[in-house]
Amino acid sequence: MAYNESLANKIRQALAHLPKVEEKKMFGGTAFMVDSKMCLTAGADRMMCRIDPNIHEEAVSRKGCRTVIMKGKEYKGYVYVNEDSLQTKADFNYWVTLALDFNKKAKTSGKK
Repeated sequence: MAYNESLANKIRQALAHLPKVEEKKMFGGTAFMVDSKMCLTAGADRMMCRIDPNIHEEAVSRKGCRTVIMKGKEYKGYVYVNEDSLQTKADFNYWVTLALDFNKKAKTSGKK
């Protein structure tokens, strides 16, 4: 799956103020690593956010959001948000803020 360059640019702009952001090709799109931790990704028609697992159920109740499922496994704390649910600045910022807030507490994977 190709990623959406427009969505990736919006994420780049939202993270531009941070000193340690790295982009990596993964999950069929572009992942944005903040402080060496996966934070957000831009896919073809959605953004993936790594959020606090404690608010996962609340998050997936929002329009256009669903749990990430890979190889049949649900990943609590990882959500897809459809691009059409990111059209307003407030909606986009809501998800970016959730991901950045959790990033401060998240552990690095330890893989190098």
